[in-house]
Amino acid sequence: MTDFFEMGGYAGYVWSSYGLATIALLVLLMVSLRGLTKSRRDLAHLETLLKSRRPRRKKAPVRQP
Repeated sequence: MTDFFEMGGYAGYVWSSYGLATIALLVLLMVSLRGLTKSRRDLAHLETLLKSRRPRRKKAPVRQP
C-alpha cells in the first residue's frame, strides 16, 4: 500500500496535482453557484418590475381575408 502512496518516487508531484485540481474544481463550483444565485435574484427582481409596470395594450388581431 505504501508503494501506491509513494507513486514511484513522484508522490509529491502527483498528490499536489490532485490537490490543486480538487481546489480548482471546488472554486469553479462555488463561483458557478454564486452566479446562479445572482441570476435567479436578478430574474426575480426583473419579473417584479415587469409586473409593476402598467399593462400594455394588446395588439388588434389581424384579419384574415
